[in-house]
Amino acid sequence: MTMKKILSLIVAVAMLLSVTAVAFAEEAEVKTLTGKEYGTDYTSLYEQFGKGITIEDVYEDESTGLCYIEVDGEEYELGLDFLSMAMVYNTQVAGDYETADDVYAAWWRLYMQRWNYLMPEIPLYSNEYYDLYNAQIEGVVEHPTNPYWSPSDALIDWTSTKEDNSIIIGNTTDLSGKFRYSSFGGTNPGAADLDIEEMTTGLGTVVTNKEGGYQWNDTVVKAHDEVENEDGTKTFTITIYDDLKFSDGTAITAKNYLVHALVFSTPVAAQAAGKDHRSMMTVAGYEDYTAYDGTEGSGTKEISGLRLIDDYTFSVTISADYLPYFYDLTYAGFTPEYVPMWIGEADIKDDGNGAYLTEEFYAKDDEGKFTTAELITATALNTDTTYPYSGPYMVVSYDDADKSAVLERNPEFKGNYEGAVPTIEKVIYKKIISSTQLEDLKSGNLDAISGITGGDETNEALALADSSDGKYVYTHYSRAGYGKLGFRCDYGPAKYAEVRQAVAYCMDRAKFAKDFTGGYGGVVDGPYYTGSWMYQAAVDQGMLLNAYATSVDSAIEVLEEGGWIYDAEGNEYVEGVRYKKIPAAEATENDINYKSKDGAYVTTQVGDDYYMPLALNWYGTTDNPFTDQLMTGFATNENLTGAGFDIQYTLGDFAPMLDELYQAAVYGYYSGSPMYAVFNFATGFTSAVYDYSYTMTIDPSMYDDYSIYYIKDEADIYWLQ
Repeated sequence: MTMKKILSLIVAVAMLLSVTAVAFAEEAEVKTLTGKEYGTDYTSLYEQFGKGITIEDVYEDESTGLCYIEVDGEEYELGLDFLSMAMVYNTQVAGDYETADDVYAAWWRLYMQRWNYLMPEIPLYSNEYYDLYNAQIEGVVEHPTNPYWSPSDALIDWTSTKEDNSIIIGNTTDLSGKFRYSSFGGTNPGAADLDIEEMTTGLGTVVTNKEGGYQWNDTVVKAHDEVENEDGTKTFTITIYDDLKFSDGTAITAKNYLVHALVFSTPVAAQAAGKDHRSMMTVAGYEDYTAYDGTEGSGTKEISGLRLIDDYTFSVTISADYLPYFYDLTYAGFTPEYVPMWIGEADIKDDGNGAYLTEEFYAKDDEGKFTTAELITATALNTDTTYPYSGPYMVVSYDDADKSAVLERNPEFKGNYEGAVPTIEKVIYKKIISSTQLEDLKSGNLDAISGITGGDETNEALALADSSDGKYVYTHYSRAGYGKLGFRCDYGPAKYAEVRQAVAYCMDRAKFAKDFTGGYGGVVDGPYYTGSWMYQAAVDQGMLLNAYATSVDSAIEVLEEGGWIYDAEGNEYVEGVRYKKIPAAEATENDINYKSKDGAYVTTQVGDDYYMPLALNWYGTTDNPFTDQLMTGFATNENLTGAGFDIQYTLGDFAPMLDELYQAAVYGYYSGSPMYAVFNFATGFTSAVYDYSYTMTIDPSMYDDYSIYYIKDEADIYWLQ
């Protein structure tokens, strides 16, 4: 059933006064994935048709912004997976569009309109940022931060006049110790861990510049070549300089650029991480390589698309399935890592058929487990100089108790893409508490506070700088991102679009943003940065977004249309908490066991059907002014109560919150039973590469590893039978 048909049905029902909302819910046709197999019963619409579709084939509903294609006389609505894939893989010029940029912007606009309709998270404030510094740190005004260039990047151009030539920086997010690979075992890295990784990892072949774009790193790359092959693949050949070194003086060669990609495309690393990171998914020969487990017939030990040509030259061939690609330069991006820390006594070789890891890497114990997996896990959590570093700094100590790390300058670092090397000798990275950070700065226990936001906090910081007689300085920029109320979109009531829409209608987002930022910011209606080129182009093309103006009536309307029209006994809803009927054939185990945090509201069974309560469990992070404001803006919001919601919450630390979001013990906190579907944190768009392909997948083999919202857009389902 297409969205157009659904909208027509809703209008027709509204016009028939004798037809109740209950009757509508009972008559609505629903097809569920429960008990169905991907590839047999269904596949993704993009997998079925996407590669042959151009932007010229798409038409949209001018009133809703939703879009469609027609194939063999059948109309198909385009979902988030289709649009996110087409945005970067279907940018060939077609129709009235003159350039690939124009086509990309059109797909981007359609994706944004679909996202805005499904509301997988609710942007609540997009703020102005102020960074405040101890004036003993010099160069911050001449070399400022921006949405694409954080303090961990920018300090390479700064100097310290402090007696010990140091700088003390930090983050409100906890360090976890995943410095070698901050995304290890998860989908997204912790912000603090990522900072450490960025300061200690460098010499990449393709890098992000200060403007957020990608470019070849001339400090590292001596020569490069690109060839489009007859079979549709594309080969990048890269020669690095022979004077690159790790922090211990060890020479960096081509093998160091290949090791991470080779390791994290194997079942060995998947065992170690509890997740398949698929680092070479786009490389020719990946499927055969990733299946190899060290035994004959399991796959191919060589990967044909990655070649070790000589000590300082390697090549990568990209599969035709991932071409053309709007950001194809990023395919040539490799960063060196110390080989033994990931593969131990094994080696990297190439006998002419492709690079491979020698058999020692695939060794197994008596239980059939890969023994190298233990090394990989230990390396991912390594927090000292056991292994050398390639970046401008190296970690010399980490204190897990107070979440602080000490880094020292890497004397062997050749320079960033501009040739800059650090002069600040020591970086002390610590956990920052928002409420006490200014006192830390004034007492000398902190030299930089980044990302100051909110009216009171910003006013206090600016007043301190303006009255300091030059002791403190600040810089300013608009944020490329927002604070948000995020959802686990496959769990509980939050998996239904109408519930997320209703929450958005019940929250006064404009007032929330004004109150939180103190006037130093506003609110956006989708996952974008208003300063990006694609946003400007999409606006010029007439982008249509719903601002979700505050309205309890609108919230109730979408809830009723979505079937939240019952009480716990399956009778027509009158007051209190709403319930939605889920037929037994569609109910998952999580649906059946769903309950509010205090157990007052549970999924009930009436006859053969289940009734889920409109109760949302929220996990809020502590020592966070954003969480504080959500206590009134969300947890005790009278509009939500009036619409039929019940909101319950737990307050706690950031890492346990991530475990609850992932529904996995990535940080060791998850209990094994899902509870929370709502979370508050932030997201950013700090790269010129805006690519969400595969993160909206409905393919179960990739879903857990790639999903960022855990959403399965119904429009992306193509039924095979």
